[in-house]
Amino acid sequence: MIDRSHDLSVSRQCQLLSLARSTAYYQCQATPVEELSLMRRIDELHLEYPFAGSRMLRDLLRQDGHAELGRRRVRRLMRKMGIEALYKKPDTSRRHRAHPVYPYLLRKLAVTRPGQVYAADITYIPMRRGFVYLFAVIDWYSRRVLAWRLSNTLTTDFCIEAVQEAVARFGKPDIFNTDQGSQFTSFEFTQMLRDHGIAISMDGKGCWRDNVFVERLWKSVKYEEVYLHAYDSVSEARAGLAKYFEFYNRRRPHRALDGATPDAFYFAHFAPLKLAA
Repeated sequence: MIDRSHDLSVSRQCQLLSLARSTAYYQCQATPVEELSLMRRIDELHLEYPFAGSRMLRDLLRQDGHAELGRRRVRRLMRKMGIEALYKKPDTSRRHRAHPVYPYLLRKLAVTRPGQVYAADITYIPMRRGFVYLFAVIDWYSRRVLAWRLSNTLTTDFCIEAVQEAVARFGKPDIFNTDQGSQFTSFEFTQMLRDHGIAISMDGKGCWRDNVFVERLWKSVKYEEVYLHAYDSVSEARAGLAKYFEFYNRRRPHRALDGATPDAFYFAHFAPLKLAA
């Protein structure tokens, strides 16, 4: 956006774009190794104790030897990782006019076939010298991972790309379920689903069980792949996750599917899906 070779000065370009000059001159700093290690441990504890807030996580981390760790630092890292304690919160019906929240449509719904319901979420993926965010779309009936993307920022574009890939390759579902994250309540994301004629469903605020199959996927991904490898780069993380999702879909048996793999269960019950226009 800022062209340093342009005849206009950088300060004038910032003025025309309504940008602070500090934004143009800012250079990202690498996250310290100690902080990355702490973030990974917070991620592990969050998987084990999703109800734990910053106070409880601080106390658990102090048991690990982080005696001087404060709650505010834990809270800051949780925000950076995009995680929060999961619990029923009051006043969940208040909605921002620019970001409407949709009702949860899966309660008491019988999901009886592939392609009826897709679900999606974002999770934090630690690397040796940084971290990325993973977004995945799964078929609710078969647990099959239909599409996924990595990004180094919590934006909406990489989520939209993955959903568009899932719809193009496997057809559009009747319902698409997510949590109430800002990426999913954004106009761009919800408009994309509406354009395809897909009903939008969102979890209750803090109700992790509403999207439990994606939560279970994250635990499998992290304990069976991510925590066993210290990725050196985004490309290495992408290659490792691609290999894992291939294993997850094609070879990993699931007890919930009577020992079948997601691929076998998906295609055994597959009916031609209506492709998006």
